[in-house]
Amino acid sequence: MAEIIEVKNLVKEFDGIKAVDNISFSVNAGEIFGFLGPNGAGKTTTIRILTTLLHPTSGEVRINGFDPVKDPDVVRHSFGIVFQDPSLDDELTAYENMEFHGVLYGIPKKMRRQRIEDLMKLVELWERRDDLVKRYSGGMRRRLEIARGLLHHPKILFLDEPTLGLDPQTRDHIWSHIKNLNQKENITVFFTTHYMEEADRVAGRLAIIDQGKIVGEGSPQELKAKTNSATLEDAFLALTGREIRDEKSKNIDELRIRHRAWTGKR
Repeated sequence: MAEIIEVKNLVKEFDGIKAVDNISFSVNAGEIFGFLGPNGAGKTTTIRILTTLLHPTSGEVRINGFDPVKDPDVVRHSFGIVFQDPSLDDELTAYENMEFHGVLYGIPKKMRRQRIEDLMKLVELWERRDDLVKRYSGGMRRRLEIARGLLHHPKILFLDEPTLGLDPQTRDHIWSHIKNLNQKENITVFFTTHYMEEADRVAGRLAIIDQGKIVGEGSPQELKAKTNSATLEDAFLALTGREIRDEKSKNIDELRIRHRAWTGKR
């Protein structure tokens, strides 16, 4: 199967500190791939490099065959993304949010409107298309963001904590839609989550990053077998330890912000 995401010997440093330390992994086209790690492990930095928001210090990255540094515009058209933080305009209707996104990507009007209808029906929001987004529940907003991320026919969908803060029933509903989209759109899904039961249930393969290095890779079943663990959460803890990483995450984020402010570089 063709590899749609390729990462080789990737390094990212901030003021001499390696947030990502010589990692390599790949994702096959059409795969649902989970990228897990404790806070401050290098997960967010890696995703930012894959989605053209940061430049690597060294190493090679290919997204749909293209280099995110040399061909950022082509790469950006290859993926859709749902950020952890809300990114919809609350004062617009659901349909207007979709329409605005389609215009930004230069999708022709007739094609754009048919695509909006198809996707909103797929995530079961078509009947609520004229409602202001501020009237949507958290789960409905997530479904709309996922539909919007697919509007320009990307080959990859990046999902950063897509079910964070949602109740279990809504989380289950969101993942049902994502798996349905994966099958119907034949789209590659690259996601992060702190809910281990989600990763165990949804991902075909996983990579676990800790302290900037990949410490485990394989299917959920393989990772459990390798660590002699009954659950994926136990396997995750066996590979990453039980230390709380909030402080390290904060420090890495501060270094990243200072680095961009001082150098004007990604």
